[in-house]
Amino acid sequence: MRLDKFDRQLRLMLLLTQNREYTLEQLCDKLEISRRNLYYYIEGFRENGFIVEKKGQIYRLDKSSPFFKAITELVHFTEDEALTLRQILDSASDTSIQVRNLKSKLYKLYDFDILSDVSVNKQTAKNVSTLYEAIKLHRQVVIKKYSSPHSNTSTDRVVEPFYFMNGNNEVRCYELKSGMNKTFKLSRMGDVKMLDLLWSFEDKHRQIYTDIFQFSGEERLPVKIRMDRLASNLLQEEYPFAEKYISQEDDSHWLFDADVCSYKGIGRFVLGLFENVEVIESEEFRQYLREKIAQMSKM
Repeated sequence: MRLDKFDRQLRLMLLLTQNREYTLEQLCDKLEISRRNLYYYIEGFRENGFIVEKKGQIYRLDKSSPFFKAITELVHFTEDEALTLRQILDSASDTSIQVRNLKSKLYKLYDFDILSDVSVNKQTAKNVSTLYEAIKLHRQVVIKKYSSPHSNTSTDRVVEPFYFMNGNNEVRCYELKSGMNKTFKLSRMGDVKMLDLLWSFEDKHRQIYTDIFQFSGEERLPVKIRMDRLASNLLQEEYPFAEKYISQEDDSHWLFDADVCSYKGIGRFVLGLFENVEVIESEEFRQYLREKIAQMSKM
């Protein structure tokens, strides 16, 4: 019994340190435990010195926790060093298995995914690093000389950054002056300065999530499908970012497990390959497909 508990604690630690956000319900489902036991495990992490980050229903273990530092101090990199490594790896041949394996390991160990996709110059790299640190520490920042094409102005903006999006080329922020959530492009920023002020309006933060099918919205809808080889290959060819959400189930089947903003993108894919795809989750997605099939039958 104790071994089962220890196994769940280790699995929870892995889930809370991956570059993916899980809701409390998803964590309970994956570990097959009650919400009460989940809270018990999380509180146990806190009591043992782990830094537990909470954002809405999302929990994460900060990799700057003493335990992680102790076991990774010989291979620890700062965010700036991670950016440098990313640039070096991107200049190497992407067909190299060693390069791809190294990228994969860095993504898992150092939140490298936060810094990986943005097209950076030196100033942008610095801005990404500052914003990433501010999000992690829940700090306000000043975006210096932000260029707005709508007002044709270049002004300073005091914001609370809380979410990278669109390949990390944009960041979602709550702007204090306007009292609104806005999306700021990294390419239009002059400089970013972190303030010695914690977030004051976290309850007003509203994320806009962009899924791999390029649909955006505040709502995130879980979807899980089983695919044969043809469907898996086509999904990765048409939507390269889908790769990290795909896992091999057996010799002839692959699972795609991700959140989407709209059933339209994934729905078109499933309906176009209905003989090659089986919907596992969710019932809401199945109902969406039934309605689309009914509409199509009337045409």
